[in-house]
Amino acid sequence: MRIYIAEDDPSVISILEEIIESCGLGEVCGNSGETAADPLYIAGLDPDIVLADFLMPELDGVSLVRELKALGCPARCIMISQVSAKELVGRAYDAGVDFFISKPINLIEVRSVVEAVSRQIESERKLSHIRQMLTAAPQQVRPDDSSRKRKLQLILGQLGISSEKGAEDILKICLYLLEQKMPVTQVSVGQLCEALSPDPKTMEQRVRRAIAKGMANLASMGLEDFTDDTFVRCGPVLFPYEELRAEMDLIRGKRQKGGKGNVKKFIDGMLLLLEEL
Repeated sequence: MRIYIAEDDPSVISILEEIIESCGLGEVCGNSGETAADPLYIAGLDPDIVLADFLMPELDGVSLVRELKALGCPARCIMISQVSAKELVGRAYDAGVDFFISKPINLIEVRSVVEAVSRQIESERKLSHIRQMLTAAPQQVRPDDSSRKRKLQLILGQLGISSEKGAEDILKICLYLLEQKMPVTQVSVGQLCEALSPDPKTMEQRVRRAIAKGMANLASMGLEDFTDDTFVRCGPVLFPYEELRAEMDLIRGKRQKGGKGNVKKFIDGMLLLLEEL
C-alpha cells in the first residue's frame, strides 16, 4: 500500500513512518512536513491511503479530505486527531474520512486500522477485477459449456432442487468459476453474488435456501436407504458429514436443529461431481 502522511508535526511523521515500515504496512510515498498539505500534489502521487492530521494550519484535515475527494482521488482517508467532539467527528465522516486514529499515536491502533483499511482496498480490487472480467467483450460460448450446464442440472435434479429458485444461481456460480478457471476458495460468496447479480443479498439467500433443501432431501434419502446411490455419491462431497448427520437426526426427531450447509463446500462439491459425469 502507498501511504501519504499529511501532518505538520515532524515527530509524529517520524513515528508513523517507523510504524508503517516496521510493521510492513506499506510504503510511505510522501509527507507534507511543516508545509501546508497540497491536495493536487497528493492526488498526483496516487496513494492508496492518506493519513491526515485533523488540526493543521492553512488547510485542516477535513478540508484536505474534501478537496481530495473533489479531485477524484480514490485514496482511503484516515484522520489523526485528539478531537472527540461528535459534531467535528461527524464533519470528518461527511467529508469522506473512513477511520480515526487518536493521539497520542499508538502502534497497535495504527497497525490495526491501517490493516483493516488495506483489507477493504484489496477486497474492492478483487471484486472490481471480477466485474471487469464479467463486463468484458462477450466471449464465444465453448462447445462444452452447454454440456457442463446439462450435467450440473442433472446433479441438481438428483438432489431434488432443480426447480428451486436458487438452482439457477448455483448454475451461474459454477459456470462462472469454470469459465474463469477460478477455484471457489479465491473469492467470497458475497463477492461472487455481487459480480453476478444486481441484487447480491437476495441471490445469496436463494442459494442458501436451495442448498438447505438439498441437504434435507439427501438426509431423507439416507434414512430411507443408506446405500442409495445419490446419498452415497453426493452426500460427503457436498456437505460436511457431521452436518448431514445432524439433518438426519432432525428428521428422526432426535434433535431440534438440523445441519447447516457450507456454500463454498457445496459449490466445490458440485464441480467435483461434474468431473465424474
